[in-house]
Amino acid sequence: MANWYHYAAALALAASPSFGAIAQETSAPDTTANSEQVVLEADYVYELRDENSIVAEGNVEALYDGRILRADRLVYNRTTERVRATGNVVIIDTDGSQQFSDEVEVGSNLSDGYAIGYSARLTDGSTIVANSAIRQSDGINAMDQVIYTACPICEAKGQTPTWSLRARRAVLDQETQMISYRDAVLEVMGIPVFYFPYLAHPDPTSDRRSGLMIPSAGFSSKLGAFYQQPYYWAISDSSDLTIAPLITENVNPMLELDYRKRFYSGAININTSITREKDFDSDGQKFGEEKWRGHLYGSGRFALTEEWQWGFGVETQTDDLYDRRYDIDGQGDKRGIYQSQPRRLLSQLYAVGQGDSYYTDVSLLSIQGLRGSDADGSLPTVTPLLFSEKYWDLGDYGFASVNASTAILRRDVGDDSQRVSVGADWSTYKILPGGFTFEPFAELRGDYYQLDQRGIEDDNASRLVGNAGTRIAYPMIRPGKTVDIMLEPEVMAAWGTSNSNDPIIPNEDALLFEMDETVLFDANTVAGYDLYEGDGKISAGLTARAVWKDGPELSATVGRRWRSRPDPSFEKVTNLDGTTSDWVAAATADFGKALRIDTRVRLDQDGLELNRIDTRLSTQSSRWRATGQYYKISERLNPNQEEDEGFFMTGEFRITERYSFIYGQLRDIANDRNARKDFGIAYEDDCSRLELVYSRTELQDRTQGPSENIQIRFSLKTLGQFGSSDFD
Repeated sequence: MANWYHYAAALALAASPSFGAIAQETSAPDTTANSEQVVLEADYVYELRDENSIVAEGNVEALYDGRILRADRLVYNRTTERVRATGNVVIIDTDGSQQFSDEVEVGSNLSDGYAIGYSARLTDGSTIVANSAIRQSDGINAMDQVIYTACPICEAKGQTPTWSLRARRAVLDQETQMISYRDAVLEVMGIPVFYFPYLAHPDPTSDRRSGLMIPSAGFSSKLGAFYQQPYYWAISDSSDLTIAPLITENVNPMLELDYRKRFYSGAININTSITREKDFDSDGQKFGEEKWRGHLYGSGRFALTEEWQWGFGVETQTDDLYDRRYDIDGQGDKRGIYQSQPRRLLSQLYAVGQGDSYYTDVSLLSIQGLRGSDADGSLPTVTPLLFSEKYWDLGDYGFASVNASTAILRRDVGDDSQRVSVGADWSTYKILPGGFTFEPFAELRGDYYQLDQRGIEDDNASRLVGNAGTRIAYPMIRPGKTVDIMLEPEVMAAWGTSNSNDPIIPNEDALLFEMDETVLFDANTVAGYDLYEGDGKISAGLTARAVWKDGPELSATVGRRWRSRPDPSFEKVTNLDGTTSDWVAAATADFGKALRIDTRVRLDQDGLELNRIDTRLSTQSSRWRATGQYYKISERLNPNQEEDEGFFMTGEFRITERYSFIYGQLRDIANDRNARKDFGIAYEDDCSRLELVYSRTELQDRTQGPSENIQIRFSLKTLGQFGSSDFD
């Protein structure tokens, strides 16, 4: 909309002293002319001496400084030094935007002029129409009876644009780069929807500007009627602040702030809110003490050198249900080198260094629990957590590395622990005669623990653990005309230290792990340091892959592990509890966008009963896109001794060219309930998208839930999201 005033620049011929260089239709443009000259072509060119004017008629085309003007007639008055173009006036600017008018007049100084019956098609595809457009010498540009839309307009079809903005008057201030409207009406499908006595926004060609953003309003069973009005403050070229006060019917106002800033070496992002209110449930009923409440989510990362960076992540809130009461997003986002678990807030301060032959990270961690079972002070503070590794390429002798790690855990409630570990690894890779691959390896690690455990006299523990062994594989390939087939049987055999797991050592970092196909051929399959897999073990597996020339690909891995003796430190869920593991397998069928299926299974060692399955499917075509996931865990692996089963599905099916059906469901089959269910309709064209979605969840977290809502979202091209309402 802002580019309408370029017509004046395109008519710079009026100010050019070289205007007398007028060519007849048969003349070729003078490409040697300097940028101040005008190249003019027309069917007829003549002079009106009485009026001291030059007239060009018939297919007039003027070229000046990369801009083109076309018209039926053009008149240049030498006395007034003004140019008037009439009849099908078209101006093509250097950026490709096109402007149309019935009549255009501009002065020689290019600082003032007008256009009658003005319209323009901008580079982003949007269109603006006005009865008249006036450019003043002070940089104020005004249009009367304005219509603006980003929807494509086809006069032949006579279609009404999906949305348009009508205004009695629009003014562009070139100095402030702001566009303001008087008596503006937003029309959807030709029907007036919103009226604005005054509306203003930055010129689309301008830099970031401060101002009001699109508000959100609606009704919620928790908050009642609510209205949130964001204000964007462009503080500087490198920083901004969004201020969004929330006014509600049932509870006190809440203020939300979002601050961003870039530095020469990094950036920070802070999101926070504050209010003074009591607790309230999903029905808006208040209880408890009125006090200050809020949240703070933030992150930052900065470069110290080319190889070293430092950063921080902050996650905290005054109440464990605060984010659910006010529907605050962001819990679970990664804000550093570590990511929090669901319903746990993780704050971290860290430094990371990585070079050609080393890696180091060190961090301070603090965890806040949001689950109902989390006791205050029971989650640890880690001061610090460190890992560092240095490695060497030994040429024909393989690769070697040394590493060090430490973890110091402090609790207000519960036991403290401190660990220091130092280790070394070596491996090499050889190809034997016949095509066998041979990969011997060895690892050794020493751990020292200083513990603070009640009822235990000796609060120190140390151990030396290690493994040595080899991996042998025989990769085979059979090329074909239509499909290539690859098979690779592999065996890993290793012997490690016995009695590696002292009962006095607490398990802090290996609470959730499982031996599956991803670590089947590792000597020590345990993630973390507190548990270690020693003793003798053998793993055997087979990987198969088929790749068709026209694209489809199938792959699968299946295997099993045998141990020399059972270790009571490993529970059944780890798949290391006995001397023989369950069968583990993974398979992928990839047919491109049309279909992809990924499946992982664990079959019981006795009878091949299904202990675990996790299948993910994705598909996409011109009419639909969908993603689904199914999981099932038998009661033998579930700590609750109950079977867990469910599926997740989300997708969109296009019914017609414009209308789509939206569906999503997270189903808890074991408990016969919908953790979440969504369905709705969507309308989309080249300039807008409208969604109407109904959602319901049957989950309940203390005073929050179950709940349901209807969400309406209307997005306009070039104007953004115009509104959103929630009804719980």
